Amino acid sequence: LASALTGAGLGIGDTVSVIAANTPEMFEAHFGVPMAGCVLNTINTRLEAETISYILENSDCRVLIVDTAFAPAVVPALESLPADVRKNIRVVDIRDAAMGDLAPVGDEDYESFIAAGDPDYDWQMPADEWQALALGYTSGTSGRPKGVVYHHRGAYLMSMGTATGWPLPQHPTYLYIVPMFHCNGWCHAWTMTMMAGTLVLIREISAANILGAIDTHRVTHFGGAPIVLSLLVNAPEEMHPKLDYKVKAFTAGAPPPAAILQKMAEMNFEVTHVYGLTETYGHVTQCVWREEWDDLEFDALANLQSRQGVAFPMHEGAGVMNTETGELVPRDGETQGEIVLRGNAVMKGYYKDEAATKAALHDGWFFSGDAAVWHPNGYIQIKDRLKDVIISGGENISSVEVEGYLYRHPAVAAAAVVAKPDKTWGEVPCAFVELKPGENVGTEEFLDWCRGQMAGFKRPKHVVFGELPKTSTGKIQKFVLRQRA
Repeated sequence: LASALTGAGLGIGDTVSVIAANTPEMFEAHFGVPMAGCVLNTINTRLEAETISYILENSDCRVLIVDTAFAPAVVPALESLPADVRKNIRVVDIRDAAMGDLAPVGDEDYESFIAAGDPDYDWQMPADEWQALALGYTSGTSGRPKGVVYHHRGAYLMSMGTATGWPLPQHPTYLYIVPMFHCNGWCHAWTMTMMAGTLVLIREISAANILGAIDTHRVTHFGGAPIVLSLLVNAPEEMHPKLDYKVKAFTAGAPPPAAILQKMAEMNFEVTHVYGLTETYGHVTQCVWREEWDDLEFDALANLQSRQGVAFPMHEGAGVMNTETGELVPRDGETQGEIVLRGNAVMKGYYKDEAATKAALHDGWFFSGDAAVWHPNGYIQIKDRLKDVIISGGENISSVEVEGYLYRHPAVAAAAVVAKPDKTWGEVPCAFVELKPGENVGTEEFLDWCRGQMAGFKRPKHVVFGELPKTSTGKIQKFVLRQRA
């Protein structure tokens, strides 16, 4: 793959985009793309055509490797690009036999593309450890996703820190449930390879596939959002493998409920709650187990396990700051501030967005946008998000972006989207909509309209019609809406 990319005229800093499920080709791209000096841009497979098109153009994509199963969104995305941008993107198809004989997107397939490469290609390590390695897009408060730039040093340290902080044994068997488009799969492709592990890949996330793979391959480790844990504990009893060893799992995105943790423990799964962001290569703090918790009831334990804040060993620091004074808050479990992080496992910055980079990285810290308290034992507990981002099933959703879609409806005068707690997904988008005078739209009619506008995970799952609470200057009071939701 690296040789084929070089033969195609790509080199240092050129972007190779990939839209694919967790398949061998996606895994190979995590090595072959940087071996050619290129930058790997993995794109969320659940995005709609409009956002995919924006990312392809903004990232300066030169080659797009695409799983043909995602053609319904990718084809219109390519068609909507300006002609001069589209002509510079070479499209290579992943034709997965498991999906049947699907129509092509590009003019060549992956196997033919790499066949043109030289198996003895003399690839080079990066000359500079700060060289860009990957580019991943995250939902931002401005509506348009921002491109997060990873460097080689950060990914290297992330791998070292995960191996020692989890900790990992030699030769783990890792089930890849975390999508590799998300923080490059928490960098676990590189971590598990460093530990000479076996990686088990599945296309479709389902209880049957996950539990079947664990049973068949004796999986030792996996990562996943709390929704994945819910899938497993709610699966029929006959699906549950009879484990004679503990499976270690990382979960992130929202604190797992006590009932889920208890059932996972009964099934012989050991769950650790971790915290991080796209900007930090994935997880950088965790809830390290303490011996005094051994005999606690699960309800009390779940509250404690909702805290993270113990930095992984590769990370320089994590704290909670009063952003008005620039001082760290006292460790009293009550004073609220913003989570700040620092270390080499923090992004280089946002691609082609100097203003956003300066806003997030200053005074020696990365400012997360998450509000939290700091406990006496050093654990950090998230209380709220300062930025308008909803985390649903592990996916970041920009409320501003969803609002932008809602304003396209001809009857909408004002709209605000906030997180609504949800037992399955952790939280889901809830829309509060103020209609124009004389307009009348039914709930189901409005939700049906939303289906044609945005990706499924972004769509509001609830809508409330009525006048929106506003300040004297006309600003919508989202804190009031959050309480209602």
